[in-house]
This record gives sequence, structure tokens and C-alpha cells, in this order.
Amino acid sequence: MQFDAEHYPYASQRTVTYGRRGMVAASQPLAAEAGLQILRQGGNAVDAALAAAAALPVVEPTSNGIGGDLFAIVCRDGKLFGINSSGPAPQSLTPEALKDAGHEWEIPRYGWLPVTVPGVPAGWAALNRRFGRFSLAEVVEPAARYAEEGYPVSPITSFFWKRCAEQYKKLLTYPECQGWFDVFAPQSRGPEPGEVWKNEHMADSLRSIGESQGESFYRGDLAKKILEFSQSTGGYLRDNDLAAYEPEWVDPISVNYRGYTVWELPPNGQGLVALIALGILDGLAYEPEGVQWTHAMIEAVKMAFADGFHWVTDPDEMMIDPKRLLQPAYLQSRRKELGAQAIMRSPGRVDPGGTVYLAVADGEGTMVSLIQSNYVAFGSGVVVPETGVALQNRGHGFSLDPTHCNYLRPGRRSYHTIIPGFLTKAGIPIGPFGVMGGFMQPQGHVQVLS
Repeated sequence: MQFDAEHYPYASQRTVTYGRRGMVAASQPLAAEAGLQILRQGGNAVDAALAAAAALPVVEPTSNGIGGDLFAIVCRDGKLFGINSSGPAPQSLTPEALKDAGHEWEIPRYGWLPVTVPGVPAGWAALNRRFGRFSLAEVVEPAARYAEEGYPVSPITSFFWKRCAEQYKKLLTYPECQGWFDVFAPQSRGPEPGEVWKNEHMADSLRSIGESQGESFYRGDLAKKILEFSQSTGGYLRDNDLAAYEPEWVDPISVNYRGYTVWELPPNGQGLVALIALGILDGLAYEPEGVQWTHAMIEAVKMAFADGFHWVTDPDEMMIDPKRLLQPAYLQSRRKELGAQAIMRSPGRVDPGGTVYLAVADGEGTMVSLIQSNYVAFGSGVVVPETGVALQNRGHGFSLDPTHCNYLRPGRRSYHTIIPGFLTKAGIPIGPFGVMGGFMQPQGHVQVLS
């Protein structure tokens, strides 16, 4: 809604909310309320973020799930901590296996083939162990109650849920996907707005993850159910894939932009793309919102994506240090390529050498920028029986071209779209930021900050 500034002098502030003791921003009010509940009980920002994150697979399963991946930036005592909780391809998922299944050029979007090891439960547990004041069991309990007792589905979630249910009747033809309809469309449709939906098996899974500090999902009862279903229906996940998984603590990377420092996580996420674009734009004198600025922003994002798609993959296998793409000399060389014409962009020459986002702050100065996703909508369409867990299809993002940096290899993590952001100025934390939208997210970060 737009307001006339003459008659509504505070119109620009109508979307601003203030709080003294903490705040939770999420895409679903019930998830935000779960986080606020934990804050009111004395939890910190990480506790509240985990409560909201655990609620989102319940109240917005169209965009994320327990079987997805997670990235986060935590600001504690003025210092930034990053966690990459994205899972690799199963050890038995090889290019040869894809070819044997009849896929020469692209990994399918549904079924077992695009399923990678889920990182969400391990990410929750790692954040809780390092920063939490409450137990993981306590912070997932509001989400478990939503799943057990039911909640009214919001209009937007209902729209996407119903659309998926119709599309999946044609797309989920794999035998391992038939359980999706039993769990998420038991009446052969998605729920109507306001219709109460519950998932008691998901409640049990959440409590199992909480009580075991995530162990159940990777080495316990939930793992057993996942592995039995995988082996009985032609899946590729095995016990060593789950048991060996651990998230990775990483140092955020940054560029300066108009007097601020913008922080993202290093690859395999695409936060590097946002930083390259912002680094290119930082040296321009155009006024934001003008035609020249808009053109420059579009071209800078195109350049950054060209670099990202050329280099970004599993950080253990990247052929270049990401920080080299953020050096002033390199950004200046890219900036010089900007012209008046819109052109297709290619990678620069380097000198040798379905998603949900949430943000939380507490009254003690701790802040969290967290994002988790199943990749596309409900993910692979594979739902593990008696768990309510929908598994992600992140493996669809691998390439089957042996010359590509993101070529499928067992144990490799793919190029990842979900990226949390954080902003500081002169070393002082300003706060978390992020957007949702797959490959659009770096562009979204650039637009939000500019």
C-alpha cells in the first residue's frame, strides 16, 4: 500500500516495528509466535530461531522441511559465526547410476535420484549445542504441538499446497513418491485456507530429533526408517551417508558497500554472487533508483552469476579461493566492463594465484540470520513412512557434464541457492537480512541493500 507523504508524514514508518527485548521475523506468523514464546520464557535469539525453524516445516511445508538443508549466521558478542549444514550426494549416487536409470543429461527433480543427505536436523543440533540456552527438545516443542494438535493453514500456503497437489498427480509417478499423497494430500487435494491440518508423525519426528540432539535422524530410530525405505524402494541413501554427516562451521566473507560491510557465507552457497555484484556497484556514483543505476545493477548481477556458475561448488573442491573474486582489483576489472548495452556475460579473468528465511534478535544483542529449504516446493516427493519427513531434491542442481565445476560426484555438495545475509558498519552489528526465491536470492540481496 502506498501513502501520500503530505497527508501521511509517517507513511514510510508504517512497516517498521520496534521492540526492546527481542524480535522474530518469519514467513509464517505461527512460526514467529513459536520463536517469541521461547524468548518470553527466557531463551536467547538462537533458541527462538530454532523454535521458528522447527515450526516452519509444519506450518509452511510447501517451502521447507525437516529433510532439507540449512545455513545460518549468528552474531554473538559482536562476532559472526557461520554454519553450513548442507548435505552431500550419497556415496552410491554416481553419474553411472544416473545413466543406468536412463538419465544422460539431467538429474530428475523427483524420486530418489535428486535426494541428498539432509542437513536441517544436524544444523539445528549444532546451533543448539554451541549457542542455545534451552535444550533442543524444549525449543522444538511448540512446533511439535502445532503438528500434533493441528493449525489453520494460511491462504498463501494453501494456494501453493493446492497447486502442488494438482501438479504432483502428473509429476510424482515414481513408486517411492506415492506416500506424499497419503501425508500431504489425503483427500487428493491440498488444504483450503483456514482448514486445520495436522501431522502426528511429524510431531513424533520433531520430538525424537529434539530428545536425541539430532542423533535419531542420523544414527537412531529415524535413520532406521529412512534407510529401510531407501533400500526397499530403490533409493541411494545408506547408513554411512547419514552416520558420517556433520555440519561445518565457517567464517563469513564480506565486501564493503556504501559504508557498510555486507556478510555472506562462503561457497557452496551463492552468497558470493551477491558480494561480487555489490562490490562492482560500490564503485559507481549513480543515484540509486535512476535508469543508469538500474541498468548497472542488472549487469552487475549478470556478471556475478557468470562467475558464480563458473566457480561455485563444494568448498573442498573449488578451484579458486572465493576471496580472490572479492579483491578490489578484480572487482574494478569487472566494473570496467559495464557499458550502456545489456549483453550476455561470461566469467571474468582472475589473475593466477522452495525456501524460508527468518531473522531473530534478542535483548542481549545476539542476532540470527537463518535459511532452510527443500529446494523445490516439497522437495523430491519422497516422504519417509511414519515420519512425516519429506526429503529434499537438492541433487537436481548437480551437472552431468564432466567438465562442469558442479559435476555430480559421490559425497560432493552441490551449488546451493539458500543464503543468509548480515550487515555491520564500522564493526558494529546492524542486523540480519535475507530473501526467499531460489536462484533469485543474490539479486534479491542486491535489491534489498541498494
